[in-house]
Amino acid sequence: MGSLQNKVAIVTGAAQGLGTKIVELFINEGATVVGIDIQEDKIKQAMEQFGDNARGKVLDISNDGAWQELINETVEEFGKLDILVNNASIMSRKGILELSGEEYMNVHSVNSLGTFLGIKYAIPKMQENGSGSIVNISSIGALASGAADGGDAAYGASKGSVTALTRHVAHYFAKDNIRANSVHPGGIQTDMLQEVFDANPELWEKNKENSPLPNHISDAEDIANGVVFLASDKARTITGEQLVIDNGYMTH
Repeated sequence: MGSLQNKVAIVTGAAQGLGTKIVELFINEGATVVGIDIQEDKIKQAMEQFGDNARGKVLDISNDGAWQELINETVEEFGKLDILVNNASIMSRKGILELSGEEYMNVHSVNSLGTFLGIKYAIPKMQENGSGSIVNISSIGALASGAADGGDAAYGASKGSVTALTRHVAHYFAKDNIRANSVHPGGIQTDMLQEVFDANPELWEKNKENSPLPNHISDAEDIANGVVFLASDKARTITGEQLVIDNGYMTH
């Protein structure tokens, strides 16, 4: 029996990358998952591979009413909501002097507001259950700058917001047996990132210095394994924590 047997979960940003891997591992551990994303074609295709154990839903996570509707639909179909994983995020790739106010708020509308709204509407359903687990994907960019945030002022600030909100929820809803934890990845291996390293070998050498533990960069599964643990009852006494998965970057 898997560690998430009979659990019902919502995972945002599930159309690709880390989000899809989280859904895969959740299902392998016995969960039923509603994977959501703003990319309609991609989310449907990504969730179809998991058969009846997954549903793909289109959602703009910055939309208050859409969040409320999605969570109500999830509980109507499956009877409850046990787990929420806030994974979806965007970046600006700009420093503070290059950013416009509009660009700054656009990043926060997804990364910070989207996380807040999911939590706001998930908590009452978890209170009805008598328990719940919320896992927010933050970043080492919330804990450090330089290579950790890639010089992206809006991204680092938005992930700092996510981290603080996680602690708030952990404190105020512990009485309801609702746990909230944040996961802080360093770099994650993607085809796009590998192309950057192939074209710029000096960046790979610098990354090895920044992240000393071999293989120097995480696979999506490395991060997803941490999410599975925090979501499960194996972590039943863990709340308000920051799980850093960064190949040693934060040892500097």
